[in-house]
Amino acid sequence: MISRRQAFRGLVSMFGAAPWLSSQDGANINWDDPLYGPINIFDFRDLAKKKLDPMAWDYLEGGSEDEQALRDARDAFKNLIIRPRMLVDTSKIDTSLTLFGKKLEYPIILDPAGGKNCFFRGGELEVAKAAHNAKALHITNGGIDDLVESGKGPDTWWQLTTGGNLMNKQIRKAFVKRLEDSGCAGICFTVDIMHVSHRERDMHNKLERAWCESGLPPRDTNGQLPKAKNPWRAGIYPSRSSPLPTWETLSELVNDTKLPVIVKGIMIGEDAERCVKHGAKGIIVSTHGARQMDHIGAPVEALPECVKAVNGKIPVLVDGGFRRGTDILKGLALGATAVCIARPYLYGMAAFGQRGVERVLELLRTELALNMGLAGVPNVAAIDRSLVRWRWEHKA
Repeated sequence: MISRRQAFRGLVSMFGAAPWLSSQDGANINWDDPLYGPINIFDFRDLAKKKLDPMAWDYLEGGSEDEQALRDARDAFKNLIIRPRMLVDTSKIDTSLTLFGKKLEYPIILDPAGGKNCFFRGGELEVAKAAHNAKALHITNGGIDDLVESGKGPDTWWQLTTGGNLMNKQIRKAFVKRLEDSGCAGICFTVDIMHVSHRERDMHNKLERAWCESGLPPRDTNGQLPKAKNPWRAGIYPSRSSPLPTWETLSELVNDTKLPVIVKGIMIGEDAERCVKHGAKGIIVSTHGARQMDHIGAPVEALPECVKAVNGKIPVLVDGGFRRGTDILKGLALGATAVCIARPYLYGMAAFGQRGVERVLELLRTELALNMGLAGVPNVAAIDRSLVRWRWEHKA
């Protein structure tokens, strides 16, 4: 049997001196560190479940209503088959790409995710610091300004908005100016969260929605959480006190900023085409982690339709259900420029904080590189639609 260090050396000889490897032979890695116990995202998931309060776990892992879209997000990958190419020189694997003029070392982006303090205190900062060390693009919920200014934040980051910063011209312009002055590289306008969804796990648990940001309070000696003052409830008719964002809002935002605006939450070709028309510089095909509307299928199923609709005019990104390097490879083959992840890095953060986020990224990009080598695609540019087929498709 070969040792772990010998296996590691073999990996390095295949992929070259990859930037994420802390040492070419692994000599400086303490393999007894619990961080290296999990060998894939599913192991990190299991460890996170053990470490988290059951209510926090349900908040992290759950979807809305029947959770059909949540199951679909994973199941769709089973119907995508990779068509590997042989006798291609893959002695060197290049996972790098350029997105909006920024060089990225790999096509894996950290999605925004709410409620991080339920999983790890100061979670947004943990993720931002991990993004810096792992050279990952981070789409932040906010609150990382001081870290960015210190030079310890992500080198490339986008700011999330769900429309609250876009209510009128004065608010919008102040929001945009702050981002442009702080080195932000893009604005991620999330458009599928305009109403409070029915996340029934959280309703059954009587989760106080404010705890999603503050973190769960401690349980008493009987193992009970304090009674929620305003638990997540069903049967409340949807209404909003002010008008919701429209396509005109997108146009106004685009016109007020020099930053690229990326619209997140697109699932149909018609809306992808409208994004191009109204000036968006990119879209993210997404179901919000299957936590908003249910029964809308998997993002990877909607991806080809959206790629076709934009017709190469803007980059298309995708998230939802990505847990393996093969999943990422399939998403890129269907036309995505890059893939975004949330739950995988949240598992890592829940288990080990910043280090867990970095390790999850390391595992995913290594799996991607390995599977690129096995599939006969030495670089991201070599990945195209011919690399995959749906299970029901047949090649002559």
